[in-house]
Amino acid sequence: MSRSVLVGGGLAAVALLLAACGGSSSSSPSQPASPPSSSSPATGAATGASVSLSSTPLGQVLVNPQGFTLYLFQADTAAKSACSGACAAVWPPAAATGTPVAGPGLTASLLTTLTRADGTKQLEYNGHPLYTYAGDSAAGQTTGEGNTSFGAGWFAVDAAGGKV
Repeated sequence: MSRSVLVGGGLAAVALLLAACGGSSSSSPSQPASPPSSSSPATGAATGASVSLSSTPLGQVLVNPQGFTLYLFQADTAAKSACSGACAAVWPPAAATGTPVAGPGLTASLLTTLTRADGTKQLEYNGHPLYTYAGDSAAGQTTGEGNTSFGAGWFAVDAAGGKV
């Protein structure tokens, strides 16, 4: 009798564990099905995030779909972001969940994505991981230009993929 109770209890525990872990089988355990959301207006990107050019006080610079300036971080290396933790809270990575779309005036082959250490996808242009700046509170602002927080310079990005 006690053996059947143990087996029955074990099966019930497994069933509960499976129910609690449910979800889609299309995402892998190391990568979330969608990027985490944020309340910052400068963050985020839709599936297949688009990048376009916009006129700012600095001239034509890359912007996200909401019109926020995109920046490069001089501490980054090609295909590797050096900004995480507290840095990523101030300089949110420009996220993408699909194939990015380059707007008019941009070279589509320069717009790619990289996989961050946390498994999320980040937009990259001409080998530079792209970020927004939490200090930009409205589209078209460039208040992060020339900032040196987190050990290196931050610069808006031009159509060629260089710093402004």
